[in-house]
Amino acid sequence: MPPKFKRHLNDDDVTGSVKSERRGPSGPRFGPRNDKIKHVQNQVDEVIDVMQENITKVIERGERLDELQDKSESLSDNATAFSNRSKQLRRQMWWRGCKIKAIMALIAAVLLLVIITQIILYLKT
Repeated sequence: MPPKFKRHLNDDDVTGSVKSERRGPSGPRFGPRNDKIKHVQNQVDEVIDVMQENITKVIERGERLDELQDKSESLSDNATAFSNRSKQLRRQMWWRGCKIKAIMALIAAVLLLVIITQIILYLKT
């Protein structure tokens, strides 16, 4: 595991830099070397910021994926329930159709029987 890095370096942390070497607001006497260190530190800070943003985005993406998965499971459950209900309704409608056809056939048979008996009675007289 890599060591933990400090976000900002102090003068004591930088080799070759001593507090007594400061010349007012311009910083230590060894300017070019300290400028390179500051430049590298700025780059490290930028990389840390980018990585923190990336981690935040990954966490948010994970949350959105969890929500999407929950919605997908809910939709799948609803689709299964809809499929089962539609099959049940189809069977009910088929039986209803069969009953109507049976009643119509029975009515037709009764009418045919009535007509035939009337014809037979008419022919006997």
